[in-house]
Amino acid sequence: MSADVVIVGAGIAGLTTAYLLGKEGKQVIVLEDGEIASGESGRTTAHLSNALDDRYSTLENLFGQEGARLAAESHGAAIDEIERIALTEKIACDFSRLDGYLFLPANGTSQELADELKAAHRAGLKQVEQLADAGVQGFKTGECLRFPNQGQFHILKYLHGLVDAITAQGGHIFTHTHVETVEGGSPARVITSEGVAVTAQAIVIATNTPFNDRVVMHTKQAPYRTYVLAARVPKGSITKALYWNTADPYHYIRLQEVPEASDDLLIVGGEDHKTGQEENPAERLRCLEEWTRAHFPQITSVEYQWSGQVMEPVDCLGFAGRNPLDKDNVYLITGDSGHGMTHSTLGAMLIRDLVMDRPNSWEKLYDPGRVTLKPESIKEFVRENVNVATEYTELLTGGDVAKPEDIPAGSGAVLRRGITKVAVYKAADGKVHECSAICPHLGCVVHWNGLESSWDCPCHGSRFDAFGKLLMGPANTDLAPAE
Repeated sequence: MSADVVIVGAGIAGLTTAYLLGKEGKQVIVLEDGEIASGESGRTTAHLSNALDDRYSTLENLFGQEGARLAAESHGAAIDEIERIALTEKIACDFSRLDGYLFLPANGTSQELADELKAAHRAGLKQVEQLADAGVQGFKTGECLRFPNQGQFHILKYLHGLVDAITAQGGHIFTHTHVETVEGGSPARVITSEGVAVTAQAIVIATNTPFNDRVVMHTKQAPYRTYVLAARVPKGSITKALYWNTADPYHYIRLQEVPEASDDLLIVGGEDHKTGQEENPAERLRCLEEWTRAHFPQITSVEYQWSGQVMEPVDCLGFAGRNPLDKDNVYLITGDSGHGMTHSTLGAMLIRDLVMDRPNSWEKLYDPGRVTLKPESIKEFVRENVNVATEYTELLTGGDVAKPEDIPAGSGAVLRRGITKVAVYKAADGKVHECSAICPHLGCVVHWNGLESSWDCPCHGSRFDAFGKLLMGPANTDLAPAE
């Protein structure tokens, strides 16, 4: 089997790349381990924003005024591109333009907003303005910045519209197809777990975090879990807009209108923490609900709760381009940093131009091989990698419990068995399931996540279900059987 371009991953990054290259006349094949949007794209809150999480004042220090300007330009262009695709392909995905408001937490200062306003203006966002209050219905923001012309949409409707468009172009999408091997060169090729080889002129890895790179990219970014709830509020009680605060971790809010209903859904996220490094993740959801109810007393009930995973680059900007230390025709998109929808789209636009051998002014800014030699990024690089190194000491410690009998039904724990560690899950019926507790990526000891009944790697964010089956990379295989 062959194509011009093979794309691994059928979330927004992979499908947008496939669509844009298909528009250029390229024959594309998309290979997806699960279903369409079964990864992190299906868990997004779907903010479309050029008000970046790490703030333009920070980006200007790291990348200079021109770098900050290009970051603003590229994320704005991504919103425009999503709107253009939705209109061109007639995708009914509830796309809408709306204002976004950056507001302060209880301990915030006006100077934070003043500094960010000046930096946003220098980055070219001249319409951003500082307000004493947003003046919206149902939420008193207090002092804030208004970012006009932001966006939101229904991600699943959008992605299924992309699938239809790609298929109409002659592209092929294969779900439940696991890629084991990625090889650049001429020709490039991927090999699936079924032994099928697909050759191509180029390969794009669009899997949230790259599984084909053992080390390099995983020293440049760190995985964080983020929590979300959707609560019912009376229709019209809250102005439809995007809202974010400057807390760390920050909160992010939007409204999902529900047609022909008396209620809308208020979607609120936050309470982020390093993956695999929270003993009680249910407490994070409790804190999120408490914060939400305190700020939005209109809530009548909390209907849904979930979590997702974001990759935080040590220098605050995502990665899109050629995979470092690889052949020139292997590309990747990763490092979304809470802006997965716009970063994935601008990444697809950039990789389209690289594949088509066209210049793109964003190439250097998002280069996965870049090194940002600024004190802030060096400090963050050291902090995250020391954190990872510390996790390896668990190879030498005892287990969470001494024997399987100590594990409550419906829960999991790690125990030591000789020179290794075993991940033990006791099902609700009392049946015990065992597998190796050593992550197959780079050998960290996984931790039990009681909220999601999963084994999470605290080093690089790989996740496995209670029985050890791979949920997400960078690991590319299940946990091994217990010895």
